[in-house]
Amino acid sequence: MNRTEEKLLELNQPRPWSGVNAFRTDPLLVDLTAGLNRGLREDYDALGQYVTSMEAQELARMANQNPPQLRTHGPRGERLDMVEFHPAWHALMRRSMANGLHSAVWEHQPDIRGQEHRARAVRFYLTAQLECGHLCPLTMTSASVAALMAAPRVQKEWAPKILSRKYDSSNRPAMQKTAVTLGMGMTEKQGGTDVRANLSTATRAGEGIYRLSGHKWFMSAPMSDGFLMLAQMQEGMGCFLVPRLLEDGSGNGLRFQRLKDKIGNRSNASSEVEFTDAFGFLIGDPGAGIRTILEMVTLTRLDCALASAGIMRASMAEAVHHLRGRVVFDKKLIDQPIMIRVLADMALDVAAATALTFRLAEAFDRAGDSAADAAYARVMTPVVKYWVCKMAPPLIYEAMESIGGSGYVEERAIARHYREAPVNAIWEGSGNVMALDVLRVLSRGRDLFDMVFAELERDLGPSGRKTIEVLRAAMALCERDEGAARLLVEQMALAAAAAELYRMGAGKIADAFLETRLTGGWRNTYGVLDARFDGRYLIDLLYPPVD
Repeated sequence: MNRTEEKLLELNQPRPWSGVNAFRTDPLLVDLTAGLNRGLREDYDALGQYVTSMEAQELARMANQNPPQLRTHGPRGERLDMVEFHPAWHALMRRSMANGLHSAVWEHQPDIRGQEHRARAVRFYLTAQLECGHLCPLTMTSASVAALMAAPRVQKEWAPKILSRKYDSSNRPAMQKTAVTLGMGMTEKQGGTDVRANLSTATRAGEGIYRLSGHKWFMSAPMSDGFLMLAQMQEGMGCFLVPRLLEDGSGNGLRFQRLKDKIGNRSNASSEVEFTDAFGFLIGDPGAGIRTILEMVTLTRLDCALASAGIMRASMAEAVHHLRGRVVFDKKLIDQPIMIRVLADMALDVAAATALTFRLAEAFDRAGDSAADAAYARVMTPVVKYWVCKMAPPLIYEAMESIGGSGYVEERAIARHYREAPVNAIWEGSGNVMALDVLRVLSRGRDLFDMVFAELERDLGPSGRKTIEVLRAAMALCERDEGAARLLVEQMALAAAAAELYRMGAGKIADAFLETRLTGGWRNTYGVLDARFDGRYLIDLLYPPVD
């Protein structure tokens, strides 16, 4: 311990939460990855050490305190339509692309065959604990491959660039770069989530080639090398890959109007764009654009949940560390009875969110060979995205309050996590959109729910039958009253989270979660965990003390 750290302890100020291995000190994550090969787990160990290092935390701080800048014009009045990022952003992108966050699912590596989504999910979850803004273009780039499969010729040309791990931030045409990233443009001013109200148009210019004109109200990562965009064509809504630059290096008609001044996600640029005669490739069948782009959206929803679970874990770890080192009223804060109840209550939700999200990633891996997992992936993707992403803002706020006044300062990583938290619940479908998606599945494939419920009933054990009866009653209510959809979705999330905790052998953690979340008791705030549950045991189990 150096003199600065000694002085902090004398002043009753715990050392900063830094230099602690985010992988090794997360017993739940270690258990979740036990079935993966040793080489992967060694990589996770190294990444876990990196994400809390002073070097990495400083990059995250600089990237968010120096947000991207839009340059619409050059000195001669020429259009530039460029977004400039701080070097810290590029450093984060470079490392995460080297880790394959944008490509690992599609690389067909022999050592993770059949476990691609789960193996990548660990890296994504850990990296989210460092900085989420730069994960946006990596999420969309990874997910774009699913959509591009609907256009084999386009995929063949673009895939090698998409899957390259050599980050290239140069402003050059896509095919001249070592690696590319892809963004997405779906929503427009007049429709927002209702993309069927889009007014942008696509006019055929050749075989599979179209010219697009219109606007997009919210297009993330505008410095990407191409964008999956929706536009109206004669046959209906189409999906198109629109390069940002043409092959001669000139712009492709995309005119960035401004960057959004967002509450969080500050390091990442999100833009409003207008375009006229922008060249694009048709992806998928004419008129099937929404179905095509939903292949991409489904994967991004998994990442929303992973990122939310990651920043909840990081915020809780920071809070627990602080409370172990600070004395108030002659006791360590962690030893104050009311505080340990609050922490243990929060820890249950973080554990449940993490377990549930990784179960969804596992279902993605197995969906091709298992009807039950395919059903789980289809039914539970909107459920998991809904619940996990909605948990993050209130939980991170409570962690911030646990730290106290010093938790409400920008110098702490928790401040960045708190500002980041709402975006995952909004992006790629708000809570109501997720609830309506669940109802859409219910109206078309009730048998999928039967398969999911059979799994939940099995894993919940003695309480399974009663829980499924409640879920079926909620389903019947939704069939009469669409406005009750959130009730069904939340109950499904709680049941599935408890089931997964039991499936992985989480014992007392699973018992405490089930008895406090599924017994019908109303919890408006954290800290109502009663004395039947040993809060200190739960905290020490999930957040082991670190020397």
